[in-house]
Amino acid sequence: MIPDLGKYAGTVLSAYGVSLLLLAAIIALSLWKSRAVKRKLDAAEARRSDG
Repeated sequence: MIPDLGKYAGTVLSAYGVSLLLLAAIIALSLWKSRAVKRKLDAAEARRSDG
């Protein structure tokens, strides 16, 4: 059930929308950075075990 937001409906819903987009962006960037760091770590460990 959606509450009646009256004249503030546009402001409130856009704030929720922007917040959700920012959270999605933060999650996506975190996953992307995590994969990049894991690749670098794996490469460093491979170099260490070769030497």
